[in-house]
Parts: sequence; C-alpha cells; structure tokens
Amino acid sequence: MSDCDSRDRHQTTFGTWHGPDRRQPGDRRSGQDRRSGQDRRQQDLGPPPGEPERRSGVERRQGERRSGRERRSEEGWLAVPLDATPSPAFELEDVLVSAARQARQRARAPFSRVRVGAALETLDGQIVTGCNIENATYGLTLCAERVALVKALSEGHEVFTRIAIVADTARPAPPCGACRQLLWEYCGDIQVILACGDQVRGRYQLARLLPLPFDRTLLSSD
Repeated sequence: MSDCDSRDRHQTTFGTWHGPDRRQPGDRRSGQDRRSGQDRRQQDLGPPPGEPERRSGVERRQGERRSGRERRSEEGWLAVPLDATPSPAFELEDVLVSAARQARQRARAPFSRVRVGAALETLDGQIVTGCNIENATYGLTLCAERVALVKALSEGHEVFTRIAIVADTARPAPPCGACRQLLWEYCGDIQVILACGDQVRGRYQLARLLPLPFDRTLLSSD
C-alpha cells in the first residue's frame, strides 16, 4: 500500500464526516457560548416526572436530623416476657415426653405395677422409645431407659441429646444406678427429663445424677 493510499484510508477512517446527521463546524457554539462543566452541573433540571422535588445537598446536611430513637420503632425495645414466646426446644420436649408416655402404655409390669416409658432423642431428631419389662426373677427386669438405649444402639444410632422418662408415680422416677451407668457410657452428659403423667417435674444433666461415673477413662493405662 502506498503512502497516498494510507493517507486516504486514514482520512476516511478518522476524518470529518459530512453526512446529513452531522453538525457542520459552523453550527458548533463558540467557547464563550458553551457552558463550563460546573455550569452544567449546577443547572437545576428539577426532579424526574412523577417524583417529589429533592432538597439540595446543603439543605439536607443542614436540616434537622432525627435521632436514633425517632428512626427506630419503640416496639423493638419493649421487653418480651419469656413465657409469651414458647421456645422451640420446649415444643420438641413435649413431643419427646408424649412419646415416652405412649411407650409406657406397653410396659410389662405385673409384679411392681409401676409402668415406665422412656424416649431417647438422637442427634438428628429421631426418637427411640422403650418401656420396662419385668421378670419373675426380678434381677432380669429391664428398665425402660435400657430398653430404649439398646434398641437405639441396635438400630445404628450413636449420638444422643436427651431422654424423657415418664412414670405413673406420685413422684418422678429417676433412672436407677445401672441405667445411669449405661446412659453415661453411650450417651455422655445428656439431659434427663422426668415427668409424672402429663407434667414435667424436673430436668437434670446426667452428670448431676451420676457425679462420679466409672467409665472407660479409668481403664486407660496413661
């Protein structure tokens, strides 16, 4: 390509276009007629159609500001009684106690006439129930807590959060020593909920019911 062709191509690409929709050089305003950038920014064009007129930045900064108390709703600062909003944990506790109460109906207690039901809650929210099953030799009697625990372990559950125990006695029936030992061995320091009929009478951590447990740590040689 020659130098002349290069100049022609450059003028065609970057030169002045004289088409009908292009303003001619004589139509452009002179430097004195053109507004500066500051003038263009300060021109009040008003708000867009349909919108209220906005205050200027100076007016907004100098205007009286509302305090935080005025901006926030007073209802958000009112104290809410704890009894007014039932905790989800207590709602789930009702389900756990109800499951133990239903399991108590299947108890086999022809000798003591004391029917006990237990409901063991797993980490993923499943409930495994058990009831006491007595034997004529008494020593082979299975407590409701142990039945629920053994059933849960045999079904593959390994982590537990709490257990509810329901008895038809005047006072709440806590786990016996053997049940406390097995619960500590496989459940750790879980919560124990004691109920008589429809009423919850106590909540205890297992460590409180078994303060000095014998566990596998005592069998270590370290």
